Amino acid sequence: MSANVTVKLQPGTPAPDFTLPDAEGRPVSLADYRGKNVIVYFYPKAATPGCTTEACDFRDNLASLQGSGYEVLGISPDGPDALTHFTGDFALTFPLLSDEDHGVALAYGAWGEKLVNGEITEGLVRSTVVLDTEGKVKTAQYQVKAQGHVAALRQELGI
Repeated sequence: MSANVTVKLQPGTPAPDFTLPDAEGRPVSLADYRGKNVIVYFYPKAATPGCTTEACDFRDNLASLQGSGYEVLGISPDGPDALTHFTGDFALTFPLLSDEDHGVALAYGAWGEKLVNGEITEGLVRSTVVLDTEGKVKTAQYQVKAQGHVAALRQELGI
């Protein structure tokens, strides 16, 4: 196990900036979204059951989220090729970003110890961080459940 202590983001603090490649390998920067509210969600692995449920929920609610002023970015340790297949297979209409060295996940507190099939392992912790128009944290949720997460988030955000 890593000796790193994962620091969780707190409301009101500036979110760490990042630039990551999308499914086509194009760089996407958080700075590109200044002036917009952004939902940054971290998921462990493309095309797995929980991650597919969560991604499809964001896809199905995207128009409503965008209509309320929120953009969505999904981040995982998958490479761009896996993201291309995931995007195409499930008609995902928001950017999925590749964080292969999990540096951004670590900076956001979304990498650390988790329980998988009764074993403690180190990896990506399903997390969602909502940023305001200035790039500050509105809310940070860690160890979220894929099923029902988007509905609960919409309720919390008043959408």
